[in-house]
Amino acid sequence: MNMRTLLWYMTYCLIAHTSAYRGTIPFEHPEKATIPFVPPIYVSDKPKTYPKACPGNTPMTRDQWCEYSLWTDYTDTVPDTGVTREFWFDVHQATLAPDGRPRWALAINGSLPGPTVEANWGDTVVIHLRNSLADVKNGTSLHIHGLRQHFTNPMDGVVSVTQCPIAPGYTMTYRWRATQYGTTWYHSHIGLQTWEGVYGGVIIHGPASGNYDEDKGVVLLSDWDINTVDELWGEAETVGSPTLDTGLINGNNVFGDDDDSSQTGSRFSTSFVPGKSYRLRVTNVACDTQFKFSIDHHTLTVIAMDFVPIKPYKTTAINISIGKGAFTANTENVNLWKLNTGQRYDIIVLADQAKVASSFWLRATPQLACSFSNNADNIRGIIYYERSPGASKSSSLIPSTTGYTLTDSCDDEPASKLIPIVSKRLSLAAADFYYNENLPVTAAVNENNLLRWYINGTSMHVTWSQPTLLDFIQYSANPDNPTESTTRDRAVLSIPKADTWVLAIIETAMEAPHPIHLHGHDFLVVAQGNGSWSTTSRNLNLDYAAGALPKRDTALLPALGHLVLAFRTDNPGAWLMHCHIGWHLDQGFALQFVEREPEIRRMFEGGSGFGGWWGYGGMMRENCENWNWYNRGGQVVELGAGI
Repeated sequence: MNMRTLLWYMTYCLIAHTSAYRGTIPFEHPEKATIPFVPPIYVSDKPKTYPKACPGNTPMTRDQWCEYSLWTDYTDTVPDTGVTREFWFDVHQATLAPDGRPRWALAINGSLPGPTVEANWGDTVVIHLRNSLADVKNGTSLHIHGLRQHFTNPMDGVVSVTQCPIAPGYTMTYRWRATQYGTTWYHSHIGLQTWEGVYGGVIIHGPASGNYDEDKGVVLLSDWDINTVDELWGEAETVGSPTLDTGLINGNNVFGDDDDSSQTGSRFSTSFVPGKSYRLRVTNVACDTQFKFSIDHHTLTVIAMDFVPIKPYKTTAINISIGKGAFTANTENVNLWKLNTGQRYDIIVLADQAKVASSFWLRATPQLACSFSNNADNIRGIIYYERSPGASKSSSLIPSTTGYTLTDSCDDEPASKLIPIVSKRLSLAAADFYYNENLPVTAAVNENNLLRWYINGTSMHVTWSQPTLLDFIQYSANPDNPTESTTRDRAVLSIPKADTWVLAIIETAMEAPHPIHLHGHDFLVVAQGNGSWSTTSRNLNLDYAAGALPKRDTALLPALGHLVLAFRTDNPGAWLMHCHIGWHLDQGFALQFVEREPEIRRMFEGGSGFGGWWGYGGMMRENCENWNWYNRGGQVVELGAGI
């Protein structure tokens, strides 16, 4: 075999193995013209309009937003801007080298991460997502992490729950209202596809609880490996979570030591003007890495957690879990922020260290107590003072600042620090909750000797072609037998009653922490700690007016511990609750709450077009029809849980 043949064969094997799909098919539809291949659309022919701050929102008055303010209750009041922000995304395969080493990956509009979605509080956002993954035969979808999708559940983008996969050659349009404001990210919600590269940042501009001069945008922290996550999947489901090579900051990093001439790649960098203050929207988008985030010698002022503005506080250490944040004790002269996968924190940094140095390390340090990384000390970016960030790695602008010894741990921040600006008071006894029972978390090897995670006794396994919401179109309503077609593997918990409270008591006797994320809701963290949860008094003081209970969309279930969540049934739909570690999710660590089922059915009765829930029934049928035709031969094989 000559070298050219060998390279061709290696490339073919890489693409075939990386895909979670098998076989080939011609793509024809008996009722539609054959869809020709269209090159990825990177630039729309429509001019892009960037959101601008509302009148009154200035560097000295960030708490104001037009006729609204930081103290407006965003859970029941949303500005009516009348503005629609429209985006065109194309998902396709590509060869990328984010750390300087070329590798097969997926990209959106040619980049990793994908383009940032920006809107103002109250805007309508429309995202057209085209699937150009014809060669690797991947379906796809788009989920906005932490967005409530209030009364827009079919736009949640969860394959097997709210939709079928988007088939190659087709486009699905997602339309939702920005009822919250702050920072989040979007990602695919089918298998491990997110961590092949299908993700990007989301900024919804609104008021803030701290003043600053300039918004630096999203800072996305991810893990990365020279092997694809699909190539690593075999190890994950037989041995356990793989150790990954390195990490990326906004899609960039180096591989190799700084004094090694063979080092590849380039670092993320940004510049500060001395005396000015900057907002950074730090987000952990990793598959399985919890980070501590720090900027040498700088103080971090925390102003928001997930989509929830909080009372500002200064810190030198912050812990952030997948989809939410947490903090640790102060460490002298360095500010640390610990991020678990999926979490977001908005921080303000004052550039007040010009006398110390002209450049500083920005560090994302994996926590080895619950993560695995071969490059834990070299996932870094650079903050420059007054200089352009375009210097080469041999420049004197490479920082000489020294990192600090950090406590390696996997925790959430104490609840007393996470005080929401918009506070409410609610006191109920545990017996007053509509749903109130334990959801134990375990793991076991199944009949095929593959590792699976279980919650409430079930390891979720769902079918791409039969999403939960499709049941409400295909089957008649039966209040005594909700979601008739569901099976135990779909892990459905039905909550038909409106505007009641659900108490989810999640416990584990295993030595592994899990970031728990709930779709469609912010929840109150009622309890979180070691051991099992005791409710001997049966009294729950659900009061976060005094800062006792954080409000968020993701919280950490501690190893050998418990996490108790409370949320209100104010949003009809099928909502996933899951561990946000990619391996664990694809190993079945998920369940779904079917909330206010009769209303779901009525909303789908709006028919086609854009009547009643924008004609979601017609859109869902068409999308599933396209997918089922694409996979009519059954050659597409689902690996893992199906979500």
